[in-house]
Amino acid sequence: MELKELRLHIEAIDKKIIRALAERRDIALAVAQHKAKHEGAVRDTEREASLLLKLMEQGQALGLDPNYLARLYQIIIEDSVLTQQAWMQESSHPGMLTIAHLGTAGSYSHQAAYGYATRRQCQFQGLSCHSFREILTAVEEGRAPLGILPIENSTSGSINEVYDLLRHTHLHIVAETYLAVEHHILVQPEHKDAPVHTIYGHPQAIAQCSQYLSQLQNVTVLACPSSAHAMEIVAQQTTPGTAALGSQGGGALFSLVAIADNLADQPGNQTRFIMVQRTPVHVPQQLPARTSLIMATHNQPGALADALIVLRQHQLNLIKLESRPMPGNPWEELFYVDLAVHEQSPQWQQAAKELKAMTRFIKVLGCYADERVKATHVNIPETAIGPTA
Repeated sequence: MELKELRLHIEAIDKKIIRALAERRDIALAVAQHKAKHEGAVRDTEREASLLLKLMEQGQALGLDPNYLARLYQIIIEDSVLTQQAWMQESSHPGMLTIAHLGTAGSYSHQAAYGYATRRQCQFQGLSCHSFREILTAVEEGRAPLGILPIENSTSGSINEVYDLLRHTHLHIVAETYLAVEHHILVQPEHKDAPVHTIYGHPQAIAQCSQYLSQLQNVTVLACPSSAHAMEIVAQQTTPGTAALGSQGGGALFSLVAIADNLADQPGNQTRFIMVQRTPVHVPQQLPARTSLIMATHNQPGALADALIVLRQHQLNLIKLESRPMPGNPWEELFYVDLAVHEQSPQWQQAAKELKAMTRFIKVLGCYADERVKATHVNIPETAIGPTA
């Protein structure tokens, strides 16, 4: 066969794979409907492990690397779990879903919002905003039913501005979503061979690529309101030498190409986003839940430790504890807390009563489905590894 024919054959196989993945997702939704009716848990990790072992054995018989199959099916299983969770919880956004996000099309927030909508079988319409505060205002005023905010990154840590804004809003956190972030240096195709003297990027992207950027000589790095804004600036340039820090997918929307790839200081760079709306959501009991809150302890020794002891006594898993200065009260702190617990659970209900009695104030920001999907791991059979030396 000629090369062209071989490539056409590969494309035909890829179409079959895509159709099969879509069919698998449809069946996963049917499984979710059955589980919801019978109050079954979303995940069955023993079955997942058994399935993965069986697939690895079948793949080995066909000459496929078990490690390759394990990585592939971990992604497929994660998509199935998140799709089922989304169906069980979200039934109030049929058809079109408008989400207020930072930046224009192509920004990381735009990509995360698009993924959130499509997982819920909704068409996506973005509402571009220039700041985090504008996102909250758009939702508060009803111009968008949902807003998406980046709240922490696996490399650069918490986004403090978002934490500070959450204290002053009446909106509720109703969901979370995660986006794998890969930063690239993007330029116009006709300028890809020219030396770069200026790089534009969002402050968080710049912080996440600090090691790479610090090694560049005679290059100025300038902050922008969003990654999409940075790419738009570069796309409008008529002279070479300017570049943007952003994703390849976003760059394609502005006809930009990458000249340097995967620049984050740490591998596996991910950003966690939260979704906010005017009313809280109901989280089915069979879904893993996260409850987020703000509390202020009394300004006395051991006050925070006493509050944490309450959580431990009720066997509540503390996922995150973030302190922020309290405006107008020098040297006093607010604490943002994430717990792996359902807001309606007896353990949390009792702990909340005790915390209210011992803190200056406590405010629950929201209870929502936990989208952290732990990968299914199995021990690869020795026959799949091959003989040792």
